[in-house]
Amino acid sequence: MPPSAHVVKTVLTAEKHYLMRGTGAYRRASLALFLSGFSTFSLLYCVQPLLPIFSQEFSVSPAESSLSLSLSTGFLALAIVCAAALSEGLGRRSLMSISLLGAALLTVATAFASNWQLLLVIRALQGFALGGVPAVAMAYLAEEIDPRGLGATMGLYVGGTAFGGMSGRVLTAIFAEYLSWRPALLLIGVIGLAAALGFIALLPPSRNFVRRPGFDPCFHARAWLGHLANPALPFLFAVAFLAMGSFVTIYNYTGFRLVAPPYGLNQTELGLIFTVYLFGIAAASIGGLVGDRIGHFSMLLFGLTLTAAGSALTLSAALPSIILGIVVLTAGFFMSHSIASGLVGRLAHGTKGHASSLYMLAYYVGSSLVGSAGGWFWATDGWAAVVTFTLVLLALAFISACVAQRLARIKA
Repeated sequence: MPPSAHVVKTVLTAEKHYLMRGTGAYRRASLALFLSGFSTFSLLYCVQPLLPIFSQEFSVSPAESSLSLSLSTGFLALAIVCAAALSEGLGRRSLMSISLLGAALLTVATAFASNWQLLLVIRALQGFALGGVPAVAMAYLAEEIDPRGLGATMGLYVGGTAFGGMSGRVLTAIFAEYLSWRPALLLIGVIGLAAALGFIALLPPSRNFVRRPGFDPCFHARAWLGHLANPALPFLFAVAFLAMGSFVTIYNYTGFRLVAPPYGLNQTELGLIFTVYLFGIAAASIGGLVGDRIGHFSMLLFGLTLTAAGSALTLSAALPSIILGIVVLTAGFFMSHSIASGLVGRLAHGTKGHASSLYMLAYYVGSSLVGSAGGWFWATDGWAAVVTFTLVLLALAFISACVAQRLARIKA
């Protein structure tokens, strides 16, 4: 029997020791994964409210300033594929710990960047460092948590990413308003470092993970190709690409719209708008719980519809309507992401880390490519063009979800 077949047989036949809801280990794992999501997304998206500042200080266009985010997400997408392979030998917990510590230290370094080019290089390295967290965290949850409660736990993890994305944006904007952008990034890096240390202290060791010594490129290639051959999974990967790209596009260029007349918001006011991420936290958790009861694909379609409705609402010229649109968009997106990422774990046959890595690859490539492409629409025809662009992408995401549901042939 070849080694890879022996490993698969061992995994399938070994008794699973899941973390059960209500136990101390389950609570520690939940809090640790919440901290990992918080740290990852606060560090990743802390530059988003600073894009108008970067545009002015470094004399670059809005699309060029978005590279400080797009390069991070692009390199993160590349790193995710490598991280999934590395985690098979290094271990889920070790890789996530190293990634969180490295990314926090690089955020501190960003505060001391002397020019635009150096800032972009550091942000690219930071994205690469963060690649060890998202796909591996999803694989850890799929392997270690009792499947009957996976939807709720995945919702909590995604809620942590939402809280981190909100905190990174809001705190950076407030710090930048009163201290300037460099001390703001320094403080965010220190907060990320504290969260990384908390994660290391809390996360229980893996109990169902089977370590693969050495590095076998053929094994990893077969694992990725096997998931691409799964009829439903590529369409869920498409949902990740399209939905995340739409979401980041709205958030990237909302700042440019609202700091300009007739709104004229300052950095603190702009940052406070990102508190709508609280609705994303609630929606991710609720979506997972309701999906466990009525069907995950139904909730995925509902979440994508909410995302599109929120995007359309931002076409209003009234500031309250714009903010309401961002609330609805945020709730719909995080509900969709929570459900879609959980479905990948449920539908993947073995090597769940590899399946998660493909999902997150599509997710962050969408953020990087679509987020930057949105700058062209903003420069060409303003906000109406940006919203039209996102609505087309979300319609394609809805169609992809419908196809995935039909191909899965389950009420997942």
